[in-house]
Amino acid sequence: MTITDETGVDGERFRSALARHAAGVVVVTANSRGIPVGLTATSFSSVSLAPPLVSFYVAQSSATWPWLRLADSFAVNVLAGDQHDVAGRFARKDVDRFADPTRWRPGPSGTPLLEDVAAHLICAPHSTMAIGDHILVVGLVTSASTTRAAPLLYHHGRYGRFQPHP
Repeated sequence: MTITDETGVDGERFRSALARHAAGVVVVTANSRGIPVGLTATSFSSVSLAPPLVSFYVAQSSATWPWLRLADSFAVNVLAGDQHDVAGRFARKDVDRFADPTRWRPGPSGTPLLEDVAAHLICAPHSTMAIGDHILVVGLVTSASTTRAAPLLYHHGRYGRFQPHP
C-alpha cells in the first residue's frame, strides 16, 4: 500500500482501486424554479428502510448542484442497461441535457422523469453534508416505481449491462 501523507493513499491509486467496483448508474433530476436540471451519479445508495432514505454524492464544483439544491423534490432515475447514451449526456457540461433525444415527462411537482428507465424514486430533500470535495445528499423516498428493465452498470470507466449467472 502506498501512503503519500497522513491523509491517505494517492489519488491515482485510489481511482484505480475504485474502478474495479461496479456501480449502478442513475440520473438525478429536479425542477428547479421551473428549469429542469439533472446529473449522472454512480454514487447512489440505499441508506435506510425505515424511514426510506437514499443517497448520492455530488462534486462541490458541480454547476448543477446550486440548482438542484433549490428544488423541493428530486427524482432518482435508475438507468436501464441500454441507456449509456443518457448517462453520458447527463455527465457532460455545457449541453442541454433535456433536449432531443432525451425522452422525459414531468412528474410530481414538475420533476423530470426520464423515460424507459429501470426505476423511478421520487424524493424529498432530507439532509446534506459536505464531505471532502463532495456533498452527500440524502433524500426521503416518497414514491417508487419499477419496470422489468435490467440496470445500467459502470465498471472500469465503461458502461455495461448486468448478466446474472445461470
